[in-house]
Amino acid sequence: MTVSTRIAVIGVGDPDRHDDGVARAVLCRLRERAAERPLPPGTLLAACDDDPARMIRLWENAELAVVLEPAHARPSHPGRIYRLELDGAALWRAGTMRPNGLGAAVNVARALGRLPGHLVAYAVDGADSSLGRGLSDPVAATVGHLAECVEAEIVRHRVAAARSASGPAWTGGAGRPPPASRGS
Repeated sequence: MTVSTRIAVIGVGDPDRHDDGVARAVLCRLRERAAERPLPPGTLLAACDDDPARMIRLWENAELAVVLEPAHARPSHPGRIYRLELDGAALWRAGTMRPNGLGAAVNVARALGRLPGHLVAYAVDGADSSLGRGLSDPVAATVGHLAECVEAEIVRHRVAAARSASGPAWTGGAGRPPPASRGS
């Protein structure tokens, strides 16, 4: 059975500010991997600044949106990965994800009724956000793992979509099959 999905993987950040470029490095890794293991049809890989309207346009009509963003937690733990879900307690945590980026996009999209079906965010705590290119060692070490995390999110989403597309399962209790129908 073919499951049609629209998946948006959005990398937020400025590659000219060292570790703020982590999301784009992950997008690059995902593109490299897609040469050997293609992503599902309808998957968008896009870089974006932290403008809420642009993020909303990228995830519009998406069943799954995975947003990658640099984190600026205090105290800092360079290379630490945070995973947050919209249907979790709170997507934006003070000191972790920038409120003028993803947090603002979620607030605006919620007010407009334009949230994706499911939203997962990954943020990586950076060590250096000064001007310049290149990731610090602890942040660079997360790129491969984070690409695997994104791929796993896509697989989980597709499995869940396939299950829901196959119809409701029998819930008659105690693991018994549905009763056989008897002719009259």
